[in-house]
Amino acid sequence: MSVPTQRANLLDEQPSLLLVEDDPKLSELLDRLLTSEGYRVDVARDGHSGLHRALINEYAIMIIDRRLPAVEGVDLVRRLRTRGIGTPILVLTARGTTADRVEGLDAGAEDYVVKPFEVDELLARLRALRRRHTDHSDRLSLGERQLDVASRRVLGPPNPPIELSGRECDLLYVLAANPNRVFTRDELRRHVFDAADGSGVVDTYVYYLRRKLGRDAVRTVHGLGYRMGSV
Repeated sequence: MSVPTQRANLLDEQPSLLLVEDDPKLSELLDRLLTSEGYRVDVARDGHSGLHRALINEYAIMIIDRRLPAVEGVDLVRRLRTRGIGTPILVLTARGTTADRVEGLDAGAEDYVVKPFEVDELLARLRALRRRHTDHSDRLSLGERQLDVASRRVLGPPNPPIELSGRECDLLYVLAANPNRVFTRDELRRHVFDAADGSGVVDTYVYYLRRKLGRDAVRTVHGLGYRMGSV
């Protein structure tokens, strides 16, 4: 894992996070990293303890290792969902086959990160999960229109609702939540996309947003980057 080059905490509140990881070195490393990123971290070292903590406390997000003692990771996710726990869950695993990913997602996890992983990618995925599940960000003003984060749609006159992909929604959220700020391409890449994505991914998704919302939806600030336009 690489050390992140810049802290990028988009939301102001200090979210609580449950980390269920039995590897002492990795759990200690992630505990320090996530705490430095503004999370309040609880650590459980096995699936049974993770289940107990998740049932008696409220968390903004959970990270669950797939291979755990007592209760296996995917089984833990499944038990939480059957008990009505809707907290977004990211699964860590050393097994990255399609079948493994499908099993974890079908159990109720929102995302899946394969070990070894880049820290920047993990943090970006956590930010994306939080944006999609934070109550106060369900609706974001776009002037006369609104971004509905939960449904990934732009609502309001004069057009019918416009459907967005997950990454289109994340990119629009970052820009709209900071309408007076100019973001460099590197900043947007860290906030929204995965570390493995190419350097042109930001330009590609700006093009997608403009195609759906109009050419003025995202403004280019020459020599600097992008800022929110008019939707």
